[in-house]
This record gives sequence, C-alpha cells and structure tokens, in this order.
Amino acid sequence: MTTGEVVDIASQAIWLIIECSTPLLLVSLIVGLVISIFQTVTSIQEQTLTFVPKILVMFLMIILTGDWLLNNILSFIQDLWSKFGDYVR
Repeated sequence: MTTGEVVDIASQAIWLIIECSTPLLLVSLIVGLVISIFQTVTSIQEQTLTFVPKILVMFLMIILTGDWLLNNILSFIQDLWSKFGDYVR
C-alpha cells in the first residue's frame, strides 16, 4: 500500500464526514439562529431555551436522514473491504 493510497482513503473518509454532517449542522445552525433572534427580541436569556429545540431538531433530522447517512457510510466501508486484498499487498 503506497502513501498515495493512504492519502486517498483518508481524503475520502474526510469528505464522507463532511458530506454526512453538513445537513445536521446546517439545521442546527438555522435553529440556533432563529432561537437567538427570538431571545434577542423577547429579552429572554434562558440557557435551556437554546439546547432543547436543537436536540429535538437533531433527533428529527437523524430520523429523516438516517437511512441516507447509513447508506453512505456502509458503501464507503464496503468499498474499503472489497479492496482489502489490494491494500494488504
């Protein structure tokens, strides 16, 4: 296994992490922004007001995108395992 192959696998893994985390992070960012604007307008500075909606929305997003996330991760792992013999040589 050459250094180039290791770098290629690492870059594929990093790209997969970015691709899979982007929808969750964007939704969390949007919910945080909406709650922050709401807190500013109403002058409510409750700390739990930011965490509870984010957690609920993240659970909902995991439910909605879980199949897609799992399929992406499984295809990456299956690709790695199918080329395992080539990597060992």
